[in-house]
Amino acid sequence: MKIRVGVLFGGKSAEHEISLLSAKSVIEAMDKDKYEVVLIGINKSGEWFLHENLDRCLKHADNAKLIQLQEANEGVTLVTREMGNPLVSLSGRALNRTLDVIFPILHGTYGEDGTIQGLLKLVNIPFVGSGVLASAVGMDKDVMKRLLRDAGIPTAKFITVNFEAAKKLSFEQIEKTLGLPFFVKPANLGSSVGISKVKSKDEFEEKVAFAFQFDHKILIEEFIPGREIECSVLGNENPIASLPGEIIPQHEFYSYEAKYLDENGALFEIPAQLSEKEIQDIQSLAIETYQVLCCEGMARVDMFLQKDGRVVLNELNTIPGFTKISMYPKMWAATGLSYPDLIDRLIELAIERFQKEQKLKTTVSLISEQVPINSIVMG
Repeated sequence: MKIRVGVLFGGKSAEHEISLLSAKSVIEAMDKDKYEVVLIGINKSGEWFLHENLDRCLKHADNAKLIQLQEANEGVTLVTREMGNPLVSLSGRALNRTLDVIFPILHGTYGEDGTIQGLLKLVNIPFVGSGVLASAVGMDKDVMKRLLRDAGIPTAKFITVNFEAAKKLSFEQIEKTLGLPFFVKPANLGSSVGISKVKSKDEFEEKVAFAFQFDHKILIEEFIPGREIECSVLGNENPIASLPGEIIPQHEFYSYEAKYLDENGALFEIPAQLSEKEIQDIQSLAIETYQVLCCEGMARVDMFLQKDGRVVLNELNTIPGFTKISMYPKMWAATGLSYPDLIDRLIELAIERFQKEQKLKTTVSLISEQVPINSIVMG
């Protein structure tokens, strides 16, 4: 029988449109002989809808500037039966539409930050990608960088402030601490939304106010000169890394516009022109970062390669862009794993993790069972 995959896309995030573009590519690439695809779109108000097909789901589907999610007639809620068998309930009517696995293609807040992952764990449905902890940590750049710093992974120096603390910010003190230029970023967002490069005092307050439009906490981060290198990671307990790729921005930096709106916004070298040692160093750092943050399924790790050969971690994305031209699938394609095969592997990893979690005990006996450690089958 076909595997019934619920694809979640859209969402309340400022990255809503990028989610639509990613979902379109994934849905089109899925093997319809292997999968029955159930399309579940989430609008910007957070309402869930069941869609019949992509044609009736998306308007201006090939235009990143105009793409929109069309609402459907049937709403969706998720429920669980007594035995933990997941169902999709349409318009409040529990129909026999069991999902085998969900593929969340939701970028940013309310999708990549652990909220959807927590919901899916509660209703006992296997899902692609990291769990609650890694998703939440991966979205919050402040917490992510503190964990990486404590693990000894090189990252850029940064200052974190909330709205009240920002009122007391001194440009002179930041310049003394981080140097010029520096970046101002919302702490919880991706796709370079809300990010600005600050080069003078005149633009400082404006850029801080801009970042606060997207989050209540912002990062002010030092500028790291170097080549922008990315590496894809795949797996659960034994992750593997792809060949790295390089982004060569044609704008001031790799902004939202350069990523998605300007077709000439960046040049890509996949694989990147690197020495064997540089490739190994980048892959090792990518896997170490992935494991420190407790990731599963997939992630894209972004870093800077400096002139002296040092690699500095920028950030990690637990649900990276998934369009056919996105770096995550393209780096795997360069490594030898095609786009459809990558989707297959991600679904396999989701089901493998779920089956393993189902074997964990959820009750405690008054007298613990004595089980020799060498009798436990791992994996």
